[in-house]
Parts: sequence; C-alpha cells; structure tokens
Amino acid sequence: MASSLAAAAGATLAGKTSLAAGQIAAPVPGAIAESVIKQARFPDGFLWGTASASYQNEGAWKEDGKGESIWDRFTHTPGKVRGGVTGDVSCDQYHLYPQDIALAKSLNVKSHRFSISWPRIQPSGIGAPNMKGIDHYSRFVDTLLAAGIRPWCTMYHWDLPQALEDKGGWPNRDLAGYFADYAGILGKHLGDRITTWAPFNMPWAVAFMSYAAGAFPPQRTSFTDYLKAAHTLALAQAEANRVVKAASPKATVGSAFEMAPSYPKTNSPEDHAAADRYHNMNNVFFLEATMKGRYPNAFVGEPPLEQMGFKPGDEKLLLAPLDWIGFHFYGRRLVSDASKEIFASGGAFSGTEIESNTPGGRDPYTRFRAGMPTEGPLTESGIEIWPRGIYDLVTRITKEYDHPFLEITESGCGYLDSPNEQGRVPDTRRIDWYRQVLAELSRAIADGAKVRAYHAWTLLDNFQWGEGYTERYGLIYTDFRSQKRTIKDSGHWYAKVAASNRLDV
Repeated sequence: MASSLAAAAGATLAGKTSLAAGQIAAPVPGAIAESVIKQARFPDGFLWGTASASYQNEGAWKEDGKGESIWDRFTHTPGKVRGGVTGDVSCDQYHLYPQDIALAKSLNVKSHRFSISWPRIQPSGIGAPNMKGIDHYSRFVDTLLAAGIRPWCTMYHWDLPQALEDKGGWPNRDLAGYFADYAGILGKHLGDRITTWAPFNMPWAVAFMSYAAGAFPPQRTSFTDYLKAAHTLALAQAEANRVVKAASPKATVGSAFEMAPSYPKTNSPEDHAAADRYHNMNNVFFLEATMKGRYPNAFVGEPPLEQMGFKPGDEKLLLAPLDWIGFHFYGRRLVSDASKEIFASGGAFSGTEIESNTPGGRDPYTRFRAGMPTEGPLTESGIEIWPRGIYDLVTRITKEYDHPFLEITESGCGYLDSPNEQGRVPDTRRIDWYRQVLAELSRAIADGAKVRAYHAWTLLDNFQWGEGYTERYGLIYTDFRSQKRTIKDSGHWYAKVAASNRLDV
C-alpha cells in the first residue's frame, strides 16, 4: 500500500468529549448504522485475506544474490524517509515467513496477497534468474499452500531493479519487454502452484508518484515522463498477462489497481465532467487499456498519444482482457474542474497523492483538482473515514464492466495502538473502521456485485514507504526491535469474521 500519502491533507483525530446531561450526540458524518452492520452477511466461499508487499516486509535487502532496488537506493539517501529509516530489515519476513504464515492461518485467512521482489529474481532486471531468489518464493508458496491459504502474487510492488532505472526507468519503452521476460520466469518456476496473478500494484502511482509528482524514486517531475511511463506500464501489463498464461495454463490474471470513488465538488456540469476525468485517469486508465485496447477519455481534448510514445498497432498490444478485476479501497476524492483556469505549471507535490492547488489544476491535459475530504472523521494516517465509498466504487465498476468477478486487493486503516500492560493491543478504532466498510461491501454484494475476496491491509505492521515506521496498518503488531509479533484485537475480530461470514461477532 502507498503510505498515507494523505498525511499532509489531514488533521489528527480530536479526543472525545463527554456530553452534558440531556445533550444528544450529533451523528458522525458518513457513519453506518449499527443495525446495518449487524445484518451484514457474506456468501459461502467468500475469501477473507490479507495483503502485503516485498519491500515493506522482507528485509534481507542484499542477501542471497538480491540486486539493488530503487527503494534500496532511495531509503539509503539521507532525508528521503521519515525518521531516516530503511527497509533493510523491516519485519525480517524473508527469514520469519513460516511464523507469519502460521499467524495468518490462525486468523482464518484463506488468501494472502504478496509480491515478489524483481531484483531478487533478476538482480539487474535482465538475464538468467537468480535461483536462490526463486527457491525462497517457492518455499514461501509451499508454506502458504500447506496452511490452506491461496497464494496471490503481485509481480511488481514498486521495487524496480536500480539497474533498470539507470536505463531510463518506466518511461523507457524497453522495460515492457524486460518485464515480460521477468513474468515468464515467474510463470515457469511458480506457475504450477500460483494460479492468481496481477502484474502491478497501483500502476498509476508507479507512473505518477515517481515521474510527475516526484514523491517516490526516482523523484522526477516531468509530466511527459509520466505519460511515457504510463504507456510502458500498460504495455507491460498486457505482455505479462500473455506470457504468464503461456507459461502456466492454470494462471488467471487480474489486477491490483488503486481506486477512489470520485464525487464532484459542486453539482455543476463542469465538476461532474472533472470527476469523470479523475475516474478515467486515476481509477480505470490501465483497466480500460487492457480490457478494450484503448485509453479512456481522461483528458480535456484528445489523448496526448504522441507524448505517451504511442505507436501504430499499440492498441492490439494493450488488449489482454483480465479474468477478474482487483482494486484497493481507502477513501474518496472530491473533484473540481480546472479547465478554464490559466495553466501555470505542474505544481509541487502536496502530499495528498493528487496535486497542489496551482492554477490550472494538476496538469495541462486532465485539468482537474482532486482533494481528500475531511467531512468524516480521520484515521491517524489522515485519511477520511467514508464507508459509503466502497459501495459506490464497487457498484460503479460492476456496472461499467458488465458484472465481472471482483476482489478487494487492499483495504485498511492506520492507527498507532500498541500493547498495553496486559500485552493486548486494543485497537477498537480499527475494528470499527472495518465493521463499517465491510457492511457497505456486503450491501454491494447483496445488490449484485460479484465480489469474491477481501484483503485487509495488512497482516503485519511494516515499512510504510516514505512514512517509514510512523504508521501502523497491521492486524498484527510488530515490535521492530525484537521482531515480536502480537495479534491485535482487530486481528482476533477479523478471525471471527472470516470464520462466520458476518460482522456481528
């Protein structure tokens, strides 16, 4: 998961105040009624899961032949990460995965989404595979299967081999071919046991945050580089789909897209159109490319295909329909039009995952402003709690793509609760967040959405990208000094939900 890129947008939660006699508490904006939560049910066979990522959990950053990744380089550069920390050790899951998978089993998890570190498999991003890396993931997958947990593999969760960034990174179209070779290696060596694959985690963030916003490595601030990177990623997504299926006939390929339901800031036609552009750019840009071989109408005017590096015939290369659609949910966006304003510049990254409020909005092509609202209460990571958003998002994707099978690939909240004197972690706010969001997901399923899985972000507290270790999203508390794991109250609650398919447990 992207760290709380929303941190700059939000204030911290205010402490609760007691009510005077006779006072009636005001309803919490966006909250779901307790009666709705108690009635929520999930279908038989629903897959309760957890999600994680290689760099955020594994540690062992230069062990067993692993090459340097862009996040290794970035975190070792002073001033880049809050607290000056790195993912060199993190949860040390490279060594401790047997106990972590045992903990996942104890939570009744039936699906675990993990990612493979490309530089563990190909240290320089090209060439023959590093068999020590292959063997590690082979053991990891075998341990999941022995625990009765479906191995769900993201091929790329942001840790690009540094050697490929040195070749130009994702704006270099050659990376689509390199990535296809990597996907073929994974399919050949692991495709006999892994049947659930996604090429990328949050490809929009890979392109925008790294090459336009300058927030993630390599911290470029060129919108043209972003457009080129986006096109390379879309080509790579389709090539990986085809290659892994050629290597493994049992493979099914889906996605792990970041999505946020977009709402117009006002009821004006212009803001409605801007909210649609946001949806097309930030939610379904890569989905539309692979499902239909074209980019959606995310731009004011014609798509800037020349700037993207689009070549004749690319529409055929982009087309590789997914077997199912996966996406994340954390919060919503309010979007306003910026098409009539004089465009000044791309603006500096604001920390909100979107853009700063410079004249003209984010860029000269999409011309919208998107903000993270604060009408509802905020988590400690600064993200608004708005459970209705998951219902609106799931039902919209269901309608637009003709009732596909869906999986929620990440969803969770950041709170800093720690063990008390009794050794418990009473993170009641996290439980309340999940109860409300899952109640709305249940309602979407009841209304016809074919959602078959939900993956909580995340199994363990881990390295949260630019926020370092200052945010905790796990169902399990990690003591990063001792590596002791403690199941939080939310983890025990999630285990009961997974066992019963209901929220009133």
